[in-house]
Amino acid sequence: QVQLMESGGGSVQAGGSLRLSCVAFGINVRTYTMAWHRQAPGKERELVAHITSSGARTYRDSVKGRFTISRDVAKNTVYLQMNGLKPEDTAAYYCNTPYTTPGYWGQGTQVTVSS
Repeated sequence: QVQLMESGGGSVQAGGSLRLSCVAFGINVRTYTMAWHRQAPGKERELVAHITSSGARTYRDSVKGRFTISRDVAKNTVYLQMNGLKPEDTAAYYCNTPYTTPGYWGQGTQVTVSS
């Protein structure tokens, strides 16, 4: 059974930092592409970043230079380091396996950035 468990969300002021964690059970984060998505109230869920099995990283334009996706194979965990947070980064953040069938999702962790 695959489970993804996110943590690390919270409330910060603009310019602050948070590190989100996604612990995976039943799936190896080294073997599969892992992704972070986010969904703000009233908006569609959007891809924030992903890391492939080979370690290639991609980011949406609005977070480039501020967010970093990484993984710790020993801990079977994927991270999203978020620096220079902006109010528009406020959303629920979800960990995901975008290319498995079915795709797996965590329960989400809330990030709130105040100006």
